Amino acid sequence: MTVMYEAGTETGIIRMDAGKADIAQLKKLVRCGSRARNEQFDDDAHLDRIIPKPWGYEYRAYVDDFFDLWSLHIDTPHSTSIHAHPRKLTYLLCLGGKGVTTGLDREEIRIKAGSILRIARGTFHGTRNMGDDALELIEVEVPRNKFDLMRLQDDYNRAGTAYESESVEQPRNTMQAVPFLPNTRMRRHSPDRRFRFELRTGMDIFYRRRAEDVFHIPLCVSGVVKSDVEILTGLPGDTRRPQTDKQYLSISRTR
Repeated sequence: MTVMYEAGTETGIIRMDAGKADIAQLKKLVRCGSRARNEQFDDDAHLDRIIPKPWGYEYRAYVDDFFDLWSLHIDTPHSTSIHAHPRKLTYLLCLGGKGVTTGLDREEIRIKAGSILRIARGTFHGTRNMGDDALELIEVEVPRNKFDLMRLQDDYNRAGTAYESESVEQPRNTMQAVPFLPNTRMRRHSPDRRFRFELRTGMDIFYRRRAEDVFHIPLCVSGVVKSDVEILTGLPGDTRRPQTDKQYLSISRTR
């Protein structure tokens, strides 16, 4: 087994790409009746609530017509399913904790705070918490389609099943419309209030770098079209400049 490390002090992105084994497993799931479904943007209201999971919970942090950002809280020593998104590109950003992401080739990619993992469409992957504390991730999904999901293996008997339909609400932390951006909603902070989400211009980030900043995610259509999103970090070693004419979703620590 090959073990890859992604140091939290580096700005490089580790990539997982689909291979022949991924395509073969996708074909097998389809033949067995599994389907990658489509989100109905105006009907699936439960997606704006907190989604309980057997490994913890997840919630939508930001959404527009193209971008869908989710926060995952994975309890120790639990793991997500081994699953794939046939139609969408995914980035996993680690806010805190320690974990391992594994693909069908069984290579282990170790992740910790500051790590960025790019997962190409159709690539099977699963993430396990390997630390003593909760593993906190941000999942950037483009283009938006939460039901684009096919589960291959699972510790909780969910292989072959669709995305969850159950949800719960948390008062004073609901998704709010963004007046100046059409069809856009976001939360202001995580349920435990450890992280803050805010929209900032590249100009503001350039002139006002903050020690508490963790990630800056550009919300530009070009990232969707090109399947390549240049995510900036708040790490000292990341000297890349934000594009001043773009809008970013900034994630920062509150304590």
